[in-house]
Amino acid sequence: MTWICPKCERRLRFSNQYHSCVNQDLDSLFEGKNKELIFIFDKILSHVADWENTHISTTKNCIVFVNTQTFLVIKPMQKVLNIKFYSTDPIQSPLIFKNTKYHNRDECHIRISSLEEVAPQIIKWIRESYDIFQKGDSN
Repeated sequence: MTWICPKCERRLRFSNQYHSCVNQDLDSLFEGKNKELIFIFDKILSHVADWENTHISTTKNCIVFVNTQTFLVIKPMQKVLNIKFYSTDPIQSPLIFKNTKYHNRDECHIRISSLEEVAPQIIKWIRESYDIFQKGDSN
């Protein structure tokens, strides 16, 4: 079950969960950044937006995708999108920029700077992250 913040309308796991209570305009996150990033975001969004119980919100500096918990975070940077998702097992790939343990899961980061880099493998990893939380995994 999720709780919706009455101020920023973000979906959170608990009513007392810390979050940046800012309802940022999506377009402003891409202002002054490489225009290609919007196309990359749109391509990822076209895959993810229709997944059951997926809620999308913006924070001060990123876009958050939630079903029972956050399964994807996209942060527009100057020239790349930093994409964070979760895995139950370590992913060994040169595409992974950063990989850390977080609550018995691997928190994986990739950075994408061109539309061609949005490979089916990346969408598969994002879907697997979604599936972890869709099943109600509470870790």
